[in-house]
Amino acid sequence: MAAQLRQLRQQIKTVKSTAKITRAQEMIATSRIVKAQQAVAASKPYADQITQALSALVSHHVGIDHPLLHEQPTDNRSAVLIITSDRGFCGAYNANVIREGEALIRSLREQGREPVPYVVGNKGITWYRFRDREVAETWHGFSDRPDFANAERIGRRLTEDFLKTDAEGGVGEIHVVYTEFVSMLTQSVQVRRLMPLEIEDGKGKDGTVPPAYEFEPSAQAALDLLLPNYVESRIFHMLLQSAASFHASVRRAMKSATDNANELIGVYTRQMNQARQAAITQEISEIVGGADALADSGGE
Repeated sequence: MAAQLRQLRQQIKTVKSTAKITRAQEMIATSRIVKAQQAVAASKPYADQITQALSALVSHHVGIDHPLLHEQPTDNRSAVLIITSDRGFCGAYNANVIREGEALIRSLREQGREPVPYVVGNKGITWYRFRDREVAETWHGFSDRPDFANAERIGRRLTEDFLKTDAEGGVGEIHVVYTEFVSMLTQSVQVRRLMPLEIEDGKGKDGTVPPAYEFEPSAQAALDLLLPNYVESRIFHMLLQSAASFHASVRRAMKSATDNANELIGVYTRQMNQARQAAITQEISEIVGGADALADSGGE
């Protein structure tokens, strides 16, 4: 009985230590979510303005052309950029992204295309390497706090591959699988086609006509500069959304772990109390039994 009590006390001590760690991780993730949300909000005006400038440029300059605006039917390869995290303790965050990425890969194969994975984050890289799957390019080390330089590296590689032919190892289209931050409780995995770009001519979504900008030195030169920046800004926005979603997933997972630990502490505490009460009852029974035995022997 004493050994059982010692074991239960040790288990309670261990679970309490675990609960302290998970609680600390939950608080850290909560503070980082706020910063990640601020980063997403700060990137939105730039993305909106560059989209507006591109729409205006295409709308008011008939005949303007760029390879990133057109389908490439001769290229049979499709790039799939999968954005995962570098760390774990985030519940099903990475599993959901990889599952959607694999579903997209199967769908592309059914369409007769050859999918080519590009992976962001150590968790996705490990998943593909463990299964001996070919990956065109990998990036890691910044999933928690991405900056524009990271998006620039990814965007440049994808743009370069898009402009190549199949014979040169290029791709005809690019898809991105990432997690969109909806709220603290909801994060949704999204699949977006990044290239070729789809820019609407004429009126915008609100019915207004884009302003007629004057571009120097020329509209074509401006388009050559704006389109790569547009691609990089979209990737940057997706990285920021994924980072915010990751921190939210960590917070939710750590809160669940803390709640489970507290519940387990309650179970162990009740078991320890029952064992202690049983030990006390046994001791009293032994004392009473001994007293009765002495009384019986004295009576004789």
